Amino acid sequence: MSNVHKTNPKEHNEYMFWELNEIFQKELPTAVMVYGDTDTTLAGAKAAHHLGLPVIHVEAGLRSYNEAMQEEINRVQTDQISTLLLVPNEAAQLNLKKEGIEGNGVIIVGDVMKDVIALRTSLSKNASVHYHYATLHRPYNVDNKVRLMGILDALNTLDQRIILSIHPRTQSRMNSFGLYPVKYANITFIGPQSYFENIRLMDESTSLITDSGGMQKEAYWLQKPCITLRPETEWRETLQNECNVLVYEDLGRIPKLLKRSFGPFDPELYGDGRAAQKIINSIYNRF
Repeated sequence: MSNVHKTNPKEHNEYMFWELNEIFQKELPTAVMVYGDTDTTLAGAKAAHHLGLPVIHVEAGLRSYNEAMQEEINRVQTDQISTLLLVPNEAAQLNLKKEGIEGNGVIIVGDVMKDVIALRTSLSKNASVHYHYATLHRPYNVDNKVRLMGILDALNTLDQRIILSIHPRTQSRMNSFGLYPVKYANITFIGPQSYFENIRLMDESTSLITDSGGMQKEAYWLQKPCITLRPETEWRETLQNECNVLVYEDLGRIPKLLKRSFGPFDPELYGDGRAAQKIINSIYNRF
């Protein structure tokens, strides 16, 4: 694709649509596979559908039921035009059924992220270090100075050190708001991490504090208690047995929740670690 800067999100999405449309016309694929719930997911699905190409949606059927989230809009619209919907569990399958999407085009395959966790090599843990690991990037948490300051203040007063992997968006907002790392003695700020380094930091931590979607699952599979700084989650199964807890308005609950009882964890949640092979089989059988 051309390296063109687009400042308007709507224009940017239209640009992706037409660029992908052009690629698909040249390549003439049998089908187009999209993953997740990003803007590129929806752009790819729409471009394929526009040309009459079947759409395969991996991680279909998830719902947070928060229509203010762009990710929710992307999920719903992608599912509506998909031919093969590969869902992580029965709950996602039921979500689609409620929307009138059912039949042999909806297949439970599990979650490919669990495949990676299941196959990861044994991590060398540093048992002498005690910290809570945190990530923060969602607009409703970082784009408002009072909100972002409240979260950082809450983290700064916790009983253990915080390692905060700082997203570029969060870094930018902190700079513009004058919230400099030196003000937060209990927080160690580090840059964005590679996937496996991120997993290691989670695995060695006491608990995870995040507003990420995928990391809620990873914490669950690593059997780490999670506090999610959001009013809702599309991964509602992780909330069972308080393995994951939602905190949004009352940040003062965090210290007590870090000491909560949690578990047990369900080792079969979101599949058995063989989602990739099931996806391959599903695509092969269909096409």
